[in-house]
Amino acid sequence: MSLRANRVGEQMKKELGDIIARKIKDPRVGFVTVTDVQVTGDLQQATVYISILGDEDQKIDTLKGLQKAKGFIRSEIGHRIRLRITPEIEFELDESIDYGNKIESILRQLKDE
Repeated sequence: MSLRANRVGEQMKKELGDIIARKIKDPRVGFVTVTDVQVTGDLQQATVYISILGDEDQKIDTLKGLQKAKGFIRSEIGHRIRLRITPEIEFELDESIDYGNKIESILRQLKDE
């Protein structure tokens, strides 16, 4: 990934966190943390990795709510970041935090034994 794509990704990460927390009014969207944004070299597509607090049903509902608000989010990004073409956004669930918590609990169990 190019330096420009990295910078655009970092700026999008900041703006997406603010947009999701303050502008999205969908009740399905719960507590969401934007963990990473990967932008292609031509700045046409962006993959947004998110972590969602809650059980599986809440995660599914939140992803549905974000998919529904994708157009609004993209237009907000377009207003906040001056780019000729605003990247298409795809949301992906980031399971790394859950995986880390699972490993930590296993290590704790081993230590207690």
